Amino acid sequence: MKIIGIGRNYATHAKELGNEIPTEPVVFMKPETALLKNNNPFYFPSFSNEIHHEIELVLRIGREGTNIQEKFAHKYYDQIGLGVDFTARDLQSIAREKGLPWDLCKGFNHSAPISSLLPIENYADLLNINFRLDINGKTTQVGNSQNMLFSFDKIIAFVSRFIFLKKGDLIYTGTPAGVGPVKIGDRLEGYIEKEKLLDFEIK
Repeated sequence: MKIIGIGRNYATHAKELGNEIPTEPVVFMKPETALLKNNNPFYFPSFSNEIHHEIELVLRIGREGTNIQEKFAHKYYDQIGLGVDFTARDLQSIAREKGLPWDLCKGFNHSAPISSLLPIENYADLLNINFRLDINGKTTQVGNSQNMLFSFDKIIAFVSRFIFLKKGDLIYTGTPAGVGPVKIGDRLEGYIEKEKLLDFEIK
């Protein structure tokens, strides 16, 4: 399985990092070893001093496909969950300055916590899903899928032009504004609507 990340998919987040608003999805990859499941704790890595949280809606691909037309894209994902795209911001800054890839700052071990996945039928309107991240009981990020620059279907259509999608692949669909650093001792809780799906600690 693959983990596909979409960067700068919320205009407010792009602006808070001083990035241009993209005209097409910004795509990066994480290895399978980045996954962190079952609300297990995240251990702060020794190679970074600045790990940032990025809460995101996550799609699970339910059938194989390539060159998928946008009008058919909704048939290719069957579950949705919540994930955190942990980013070593200090390493990313260095990579950006040098024009280097993001593999290390995005794809390190356990950089992709993920919740349980729920059937998309649970949601009446996929273009209006509220989600948020609380840290130590305080809300730090709030998002809604209607504010994505590129919808779920647009993402599927775009990515599948270049990458063959297989059943079980995961797409982290981008983060809203409010990203920031985590520290040892923090407790992260993630919600879709009023349902808590993530609840883990930084150690």
